[in-house]
Amino acid sequence: MRPKIYLFGDSITERSFDEGGWGASIVKHFNRTADVVLRGYSGYNTRWALKVLEKVFPATEKSESESPLAVTVFFGANDASLADRCSAFQHVPLEEFKHNLHSILAFLKGRWPTTEVILISPPPIDEPTRLLYPFAENKLGLPERTNEAAGNYAKACLAVAAECGVSAIDLWTRMQQIPGWQTACLSDGLHLSRTGNKIVFEEVIKALKKKGLSLETLPVDLPQINEVDPNDPLKSFEGI
Repeated sequence: MRPKIYLFGDSITERSFDEGGWGASIVKHFNRTADVVLRGYSGYNTRWALKVLEKVFPATEKSESESPLAVTVFFGANDASLADRCSAFQHVPLEEFKHNLHSILAFLKGRWPTTEVILISPPPIDEPTRLLYPFAENKLGLPERTNEAAGNYAKACLAVAAECGVSAIDLWTRMQQIPGWQTACLSDGLHLSRTGNKIVFEEVIKALKKKGLSLETLPVDLPQINEVDPNDPLKSFEGI
């Protein structure tokens, strides 16, 4: 009955429905106008994402009327793990990362040509804090990610978006505009704090609005309480 908005990505997307999360905020924002569908997969990179596309987006919604309004694609934080550090198994070389993003976009646009796709770059990395949260045994005592590497993958993400003609959010740059971003925007040097989640929410809503998708343009489903005639309530439901 309502159109859909898919959120596709790694743990930053998977956690987005937590309290104060950017996905939960989008759900609240589009209450009664769109269904927000979470497709977040902790630890995934673009290589793994390509392997599961058909499972994540089964070929059931093919007509234009069934196409989702939008899909956010939010990968890169794991791809940017360094190849010689403790999360090397998640690393994807930069050129492959770009190729994988191209393939993901081609899949989505091939299935739903009218759907708006928004690429979100990986966030910045606070390296000292990452040392406190190793995913695997860290024998080298070095951070598994660096802010420089994250920046390179963010730039690649923006380049792919420009090449494919889709919207992009430069989260890496946007968050570093916040004073003390290392702790203001990030909870563990990688994942998002409440402030970080708020930034993503605001940027996604802004990107959707630029494409004509907003509370002002999307219809509310079914009669609202202020539209129901107190003297003849059922009249409002005729023809539904």
